[in-house]
Amino acid sequence: MDKPFVYVTRRLPEEQLSSLKELADIEMWEKEDEPCPRDVLLEKAKTADGLLTMLSDRIDAELLQRAPRLQAVANLAVGFDNIDVEAAKKQGVICCNTPDVLTESTADLTFALLLAAARRIIEASDWIKQGNWTGWGPLLLAGADVHHKTIGIVGMGSIGRAVARRAKGFGMNILYHNRSRNPEAEIELGAAYTSFDELLGQADFVVCLTPLTEETKHLFNRSAFQKMKQSAVFINVSRGQVVDEQDLYHALVENEIAGAGLDVFAEEPISKEHPLAKLPQVTALPHIGSASRETREAMMRLCAENIALVLSGKPAKTEI
Repeated sequence: MDKPFVYVTRRLPEEQLSSLKELADIEMWEKEDEPCPRDVLLEKAKTADGLLTMLSDRIDAELLQRAPRLQAVANLAVGFDNIDVEAAKKQGVICCNTPDVLTESTADLTFALLLAAARRIIEASDWIKQGNWTGWGPLLLAGADVHHKTIGIVGMGSIGRAVARRAKGFGMNILYHNRSRNPEAEIELGAAYTSFDELLGQADFVVCLTPLTEETKHLFNRSAFQKMKQSAVFINVSRGQVVDEQDLYHALVENEIAGAGLDVFAEEPISKEHPLAKLPQVTALPHIGSASRETREAMMRLCAENIALVLSGKPAKTEI
């Protein structure tokens, strides 16, 4: 009897796919750092029983209609806005993501980005590398304190709570806004629930961790930035399209806010010519929120295990 066929849309270490190896025939896109072309993905989907996908892969009605054998899609991410989950359900396809395993690593990166943006870490490092350090000055590359400031977290899920725990260690006042109140965060961390507008007006650091939905697309727009403190720093480690990038650029160049730390962008990858990448008050990272070796390998193993479970007729661990 032929084994099921699973297509993986990036080159991954084979040892992380061990739970699938004996069960299925596995084929991978040849590149690790370049997306699988759409035409290749559509062709492979025709005979695939399982797909291990990235955020850059669009799993939509067009693909699903061409994939009569498809049983499982495992997304190497906590997000799944690249997948038409409703269309998949109608076709009986189980969709999975990788929550929880990346929570702490993403929170580490989020707080590191906040610190880097506040204290101008990247700018200061480049100052030396570009040969500009010729002497000490009392306000040379002076940034902003983080300790005992107010952090406003938009999206108090598991990552938001993990960021709040780090903020508590810095003695920060913690505000949050969410679709619903989070009593756990309020009791454990002393976080205070506020309206979105109140958070914008009070926070020294506004941290966006909300998922991308129809309601949150361009949530951070001209109006939102104008409500923030002129000294505030905006941090985004969620999805690029939650932000109107033109409005953010305007807010920065007009000094309506002091700076930004961005791990995500509306269209990725960006080049050095991207308007936001050219601003010295922007710390820009290439979507590395969960990119520790330990976490990424755990995510790969979870994806492989989810597909193996579905192909074996068992429930997936983390079905969306």
